[in-house]
Amino acid sequence: MGIADIARTIEGKINDVGVRRKEAKGWRPTITGFYGYGSEKRVHVLGRLTLQDPEPPATEVQRGWRQFITYSLDDVPVTVRFGAQTIESHTNDQGYLDVLVHDHGLVPGWHEATIEAAGAEPVTAQVHVVDKNAKYGLISDIDDTVLVTWLPRAMLAAWNSWVKKTNTRQPVEGMAEFYAELLRDHPDTPVFYLSTGAWNTFGTLVDFLARHGFPQGPLLLTDWGPTPTGLFRNGVEHKKVQLRNLIIEYPEIRWILVGDDGQHDPLTYGDFIFEHPDRVAGMAIRQLSPQEHVLSHGTAAPLAQARREELYGVRTILGEDGHELLAEYRQDPFLE
Repeated sequence: MGIADIARTIEGKINDVGVRRKEAKGWRPTITGFYGYGSEKRVHVLGRLTLQDPEPPATEVQRGWRQFITYSLDDVPVTVRFGAQTIESHTNDQGYLDVLVHDHGLVPGWHEATIEAAGAEPVTAQVHVVDKNAKYGLISDIDDTVLVTWLPRAMLAAWNSWVKKTNTRQPVEGMAEFYAELLRDHPDTPVFYLSTGAWNTFGTLVDFLARHGFPQGPLLLTDWGPTPTGLFRNGVEHKKVQLRNLIIEYPEIRWILVGDDGQHDPLTYGDFIFEHPDRVAGMAIRQLSPQEHVLSHGTAAPLAQARREELYGVRTILGEDGHELLAEYRQDPFLE
């Protein structure tokens, strides 16, 4: 048995002990509905089943670390109702559910799915049915692209995510305006937020995006902890997998890729463009300042260098914030 398998076994046993103790204290199964997505043919309904305190803190404004104290309920039967269909499924070994619903019969737009499980209050999860005529899609990183976090440097990331109150996080200036411009002439453009952040932060991120005027869209997050192949989840690989999933799900859409040079977005997006140049309409990279780079990863230079020249026929624009990106985009828009 490898070290990753040992870590997963230990994690599972700790979770099982925690579940038994919290059940004895009266904690109840609780469903969290995430934003789902799909097409007029099929959709993904996303959510998670955990144990939660029936008497949560009196205020929704809390220290970020509270988001990460969860006890998952695995292999629990769930029922999903969406449009004309009712689907029976189970949660996975981390309590998550990703239920495919075919032939739902609903038109493009945002709709509600109902998720049910024994002992839990039914909840609704919003699902975006993307218009089959959509020409473009927007894929946006979150950390240091729309939300100031200074990732991946561990201590600052931990402070921002675990200690700061959830209503004190700051947006990157001008990014909401930049996105509004991109979507102005193409209002049916779906927006996806792709991040290595944990699913536990879903509610906080949704509130943040709405509060600061960002367009609504599914969040493609991940789960921290050991995997079958390692002690920690590979953030770059997570992004690559999700990018591939989206081009498969929407074969007619050309994508706008937005990220920053504080992590590996230029390299990750560059690889994606190399593999699928005909599927990318343009790329925008927010450039962190030297001071931000030092805080982010310890050096004044980017981890992966972004360049303005076309990459396999795909134009790239650069800027220190959304205002600069918007100004450069207006000089030569890459959307028709």
